[in-house]
Amino acid sequence: MRVLELKNVHTYYGHIHALKGVSLTVEEGEIVTLIGANGAGKSTTLRTISGLARPRSGEVLFLGKPIHRLPPHEIVALGIGHVPEGRRVFPRLTVEENLEIGAYLEKDPKVVKERKERVFALFPRLYERRGQKGGTLSGGEQQMLAIGRALMQDPRILLMDEPSMGLAPVLVDFIFETIQNLNREGKTILLVEQNARLALQIAHRGYVLATGEVTLFGPARELAENPEVQKAYLGEA
Repeated sequence: MRVLELKNVHTYYGHIHALKGVSLTVEEGEIVTLIGANGAGKSTTLRTISGLARPRSGEVLFLGKPIHRLPPHEIVALGIGHVPEGRRVFPRLTVEENLEIGAYLEKDPKVVKERKERVFALFPRLYERRGQKGGTLSGGEQQMLAIGRALMQDPRILLMDEPSMGLAPVLVDFIFETIQNLNREGKTILLVEQNARLALQIAHRGYVLATGEVTLFGPARELAENPEVQKAYLGEA
């Protein structure tokens, strides 16, 4: 089943043409990655899906229905979770309070409790720091919290924007292992990641963005073996 589809999407920031006819699909159970240089339009693509940026033309379809005119809170309610670039945790709230905000749409306290326990099982370090303020956590812990907060919605698809940014290598490996585990459990993921090598290792398919346009797409393994991709994004001559 096709969970997400963008059709010829054009998004602007003022007069800046950020996305220039982007089309892509994400099927249920896939990890799809977007790779490209800084400023290529990767984060804008996720923001457009989430309703944080409004496309001037084109369509964003979720489970076959258009969502590109909906406000962000309605898009969240449909089942789209977004782990933003830079974590964006609430610094003055505790870990537990941050997680509970992620489940604000769920009215059953029992369900909220079960989801919180699931996040703590996924990230035991968050359980250890559940009473600690979000702003006092390390970068890696904040990334865990950002992912956990998005999972508290129990989303149908998870949008992840640069989850490895600024993390030590051992934490990068842990975050990518977590992404794979979530996918094995059935979670569909659209991943934006500067570390193209790691992203292509765990993804099923990928899209290469350059200056707001899709320039290449296909199975992740094929993209990783493409000489142009190797030269531009994988540091290989």
